[in-house]
Amino acid sequence: MSHDEFLLTQLDALAEQLGIIVRHENVLMEESSGAGGLCRLDGKDVIFIHAKTTAKEKVAIMVKALREYDLSDIYVRPAVRELLDQSEEQ
Repeated sequence: MSHDEFLLTQLDALAEQLGIIVRHENVLMEESSGAGGLCRLDGKDVIFIHAKTTAKEKVAIMVKALREYDLSDIYVRPAVRELLDQSEEQ
């Protein structure tokens, strides 16, 4: 398992803990403006990720989406917390 794949599993677990649905879908790129992101669907938070993106791109999508949530009271593995904090500064 690569580092990015490991981070992706950790981010998926964090999203699940927050009650966010993560869907890896085949998206018709000509009908989409990006490789994925956070949206609200039927009253639930959902992160859509284009299934054919790289693990690194999936991590970036997850990080961007999860930064929208208050994670101060939730245990987040240090490597993942660092990634979320780094992204905030950029």
